[in-house]
Amino acid sequence: MDDVSTASMLADFRRVRAQTLTLCKSLRPEDTVVQSMPDVSPTKWHLAHVTWFFERFVLEAFARGYQRFDERFDYLFNSYYYSVGKMHPRPQRGLLSRPTLDDVRAYRAHVDDAVADLLTARDDREITDRVVLGLNHEQQHQELLLTDIKHVFSCNPLQSAVATDLEPPGPGSTPVGDYAYLAGAPGIRRIGATGLGFAFDNETPRHDALLHEHSIGNRLITNGEFREFVKDGGYSDSNLWLSDGWATLNANNWDRPLYWSEDLQAEFTLGGLRDMNIAAPVCHVSYYEADAFARWAGARLPTEFEWEHAASAESTQGNFMESRYWHPVASGGGSQFFGDVWEWTASAYSPYPGFQPLAGSLGEYNGKFMCNQMTVRGGSCVTAADHIRASYRSFFYPDARWQFLGIRLAKDGLS
Repeated sequence: MDDVSTASMLADFRRVRAQTLTLCKSLRPEDTVVQSMPDVSPTKWHLAHVTWFFERFVLEAFARGYQRFDERFDYLFNSYYYSVGKMHPRPQRGLLSRPTLDDVRAYRAHVDDAVADLLTARDDREITDRVVLGLNHEQQHQELLLTDIKHVFSCNPLQSAVATDLEPPGPGSTPVGDYAYLAGAPGIRRIGATGLGFAFDNETPRHDALLHEHSIGNRLITNGEFREFVKDGGYSDSNLWLSDGWATLNANNWDRPLYWSEDLQAEFTLGGLRDMNIAAPVCHVSYYEADAFARWAGARLPTEFEWEHAASAESTQGNFMESRYWHPVASGGGSQFFGDVWEWTASAYSPYPGFQPLAGSLGEYNGKFMCNQMTVRGGSCVTAADHIRASYRSFFYPDARWQFLGIRLAKDGLS
């Protein structure tokens, strides 16, 4: 990390922590305890877990004489850090009616005060770096909080809006241009974190990657384009699907993207059920669906290195959480490399050459997940705007659909 002043660090800490609570302002306590599937965590758990992260990895490491808010919380709100102790099973987080939401808010306030005192009392680069990691961790959970509560609300027959004040994404007739392919840049290219500003360990080390001749899509695939795939029998043609994808499709009776209505005219959003904007990017599709669509379209998905090199030339401006749409919007002629939807790549989530995880327990953050998952790039409409960069790597299992996951195409050879 670059050097930052105590005042700016404290301001960032308070801003990010407050933003998490702001995202929950329309929720009732009953909403915050529901777990609709094992991949989803209750809102209350998110609020507590990010607080546990600061307590365990900042306060207990650096604040002399710090006393835990509640000893039992160390077990309840640990996520997957086995090196620091046992944890409550992830699929059973929805069973935690206690502690109450008020208890969790008090926990947050207790930890916030202690971190503020620590930052004020000690000007220490190691503490600052750990707090910055905690803030980026919390921003990841802000995104998860929204995608998780969307899934929770979608399971309720009332189809209520998570937030009623969200601006509609725009009319369904918003035009987009024909899909086009831009010539890539073959050769040996530098990939990974540049060393300027914060980066997660999985973005390092910066290294050389060989890009073959290729071309990459000038924008994201739209709802209208994906709907043509559905109408053309894309979900019933086994020739388009990977074997695991075909098995997953049949086991789960997939015949359209998650949250689409049966008549393919509407979709459930964080603002409730809305008419589909056919020009907006398709989202909530698995890697299997993205790969099948690409094959149907006579294309493929880009590698994460092709994607990063193309995106590095673009501004990181886009439709992010702060836009208050919380849903993808039509491109308006832009490339949409950042925001709107995470873009599936053809690259397995694996370590870069020379990768070294963080020392100690924080080494569990990313490295141990580098198996059986696919890399996604670019952030989404519920990602914080200052959280994303071209080198950012996230990752999901190929059957995941509850995140804002979408499609950009690529082809071999120059266009």
